[in-house]
Amino acid sequence: MRLLINKIVLGLSTLSALIGLGFLAWILITLFIKGLGSFHFSLFLNDLIDGGLRNLIVGQFILAAIAAALGIPLGMIAGIYIQEYGRGKYAEIIRNLSDIMMSAPSIVIGAFVYAIVVVPTGGTSGAAGAIALSIMMLPIVINTTDNMLSLVPKELREAGIALGASKYKVIIDIVIKAAKVGIMTGILLAFARIIGETAPLLFTSETSNYFSLDLSESFPSLTVSIYDLANEPEESSRDLAWAASFILTVLVLAINLTGRFFTRNKGGK
Repeated sequence: MRLLINKIVLGLSTLSALIGLGFLAWILITLFIKGLGSFHFSLFLNDLIDGGLRNLIVGQFILAAIAAALGIPLGMIAGIYIQEYGRGKYAEIIRNLSDIMMSAPSIVIGAFVYAIVVVPTGGTSGAAGAIALSIMMLPIVINTTDNMLSLVPKELREAGIALGASKYKVIIDIVIKAAKVGIMTGILLAFARIIGETAPLLFTSETSNYFSLDLSESFPSLTVSIYDLANEPEESSRDLAWAASFILTVLVLAINLTGRFFTRNKGGK
């Protein structure tokens, strides 16, 4: 009887996996066919106002880079505190808040930043969009740092202290170096997530048809423009949305594969 139940559960699990992979393949094949059909290299040379995507790609990278510059240091410091210094209820409060933030829908984070940044400043801005993305990135970096540091053997810490090194020296020169591959993998995956986000930017930075580096105004965004272009009645706009979706998918896939590559190499050592 148990063997029969095991076979049934195994069959259902396999079927569910195949159905999921089938839908994923359907989405990717459709995206690649329509995206490649609309793709041409002039997209990288012209701004959206001229039928290109240059300003949107640059704008998306700028928003993600600023978010990473804000989120990575804060996330790593919080993760180090939880694992190396935090004891008792304070560390648990930070860890629980981080878990809650990870499960929060991105649109809720966008609404939160809209309320505390956009409304007081009187309009959407690139700065508000970067803040929203950094808040999304923060809990991922915290959890990754916390988990990776917990895997470092205590003997390494004890050996460093026995040699006369101070605690912060042990953490920086021994513990973090031992966990650097796992931490870097988590950071790459967090970056891949925020660079493909749309919902928070709808409330915070919106988008612009023109090239801009002014973070105090509405800022060019590839993901928001895909949403806008897909709802346009003109076929040329929808073709542009497919091309932008193709570029974004390839970009996110490349970042994720890079993260998996680091993980595999770590596992092979």
